[in-house]
Amino acid sequence: MNIGAASKCSGLPSKTIRYYEEIGLLVPIRAENGYREYTAEDTHCLTFLGRARKLGFSIEECRTLLSLYLDKQRSSSEVKSLALQKISDIDERLQELTAMRDMLHNLAQECHGDARPECPILEGLAKTYPL
Repeated sequence: MNIGAASKCSGLPSKTIRYYEEIGLLVPIRAENGYREYTAEDTHCLTFLGRARKLGFSIEECRTLLSLYLDKQRSSSEVKSLALQKISDIDERLQELTAMRDMLHNLAQECHGDARPECPILEGLAKTYPL
């Protein structure tokens, strides 16, 4: 199938598919005319990559996951380790986002939001303390 059909089957934009090919995540066969030809396995791998990216895995993590997926002799312990690490990363990011939200909420609460030039939000952003 061509890249348009592979895009439709996998749910990924053609641009993303070309990028994945460029960085070596996927290597479709080339027809004699030079066009890419995607197999059902290629579209399955693209769908796999799309799902992994939506779960927050980086390109390099996706490369590892895809190689593990394609290796039928793999140990599931490595896959579980990657998933647990990603959960830990997400938990850390959630804590950071919560702290950011709380600080912004507090600054917004202090602001009168009227015609006065004094603005606790801008003053708070100008301070040199860490979030």
